Amino acid sequence: MRWSGARIAQSARFNLMGERFSHFAFVRGVVPGQHPVMSMRVILITGANGGLGQAIARAFLKESADNVVWLGVRKRREKAEQLVQENVERSFCVALDVAAAQSWSLAIKEILARHRRLDVLVNNAGSHEDALLAAMTADSWQRVLGTNLDGVFHGCQAVLPTMIGQRGGRIVNISSLSALRAPAGQANYAAAKAGAVALTQSLAKEVARIGITVNAVCPGFVETEALTKLAGEERATVQKRIPMRRFGRPEEVAAAVRFLASAEASYITGSTLKVDGGIL
Repeated sequence: MRWSGARIAQSARFNLMGERFSHFAFVRGVVPGQHPVMSMRVILITGANGGLGQAIARAFLKESADNVVWLGVRKRREKAEQLVQENVERSFCVALDVAAAQSWSLAIKEILARHRRLDVLVNNAGSHEDALLAAMTADSWQRVLGTNLDGVFHGCQAVLPTMIGQRGGRIVNISSLSALRAPAGQANYAAAKAGAVALTQSLAKEVARIGITVNAVCPGFVETEALTKLAGEERATVQKRIPMRRFGRPEEVAAAVRFLASAEASYITGSTLKVDGGIL
């Protein structure tokens, strides 16, 4: 962590989660009408074991040598742990079941114990259990909403005390094109992702005055694990529906997320950004 040439912009004491601590914002420069550009930012990304989560993590690590990225994972930790090994002292894994409020509380407590701040939350964890509604089980409905909607609710609620105390923060919720154009066979997933967009818009209004922005990103067809089942003619047919005639790259979605979490995006909140090659 490099603080050379930085100046202390503000110092405050808070009582968060039952612990008192000092908060210091180290600033390289202040742009009028924008949040300060931090010399160190602490970022938490959920679903960091998948292709999109990995790309988002790498985008933040590349953005600044001072950034610290926490990878929230529940299982299949191999890729996340590999990224941690590649970025010692700049990247960390934290156990996190996004559908469980207590798991969020423990994860945030672990992050604050080490860094005493949290600047960016990316709610990226997601899951599919596609089926026609007539055949969909109640358990399938609950599991998909638990990960894709409850997870966003718990995550936002868990980080708000810290961000409110800091009087600043960025929340980016990864939704889906299915939220805006719901396909058959995805009633659970589309409903959850649409709910995440609505939650984003509502929360953005609640915290706008205290320097916290909340935005959503709706990726279209992106080259991740979710597209591995597409092959041959089916893959070609889907690509023809995309005006750009290709699938997106995880890095392209990650760039949108990184921008919405940047100081340059300080006047953007409650927005839903499509990254879909022009489908909608």
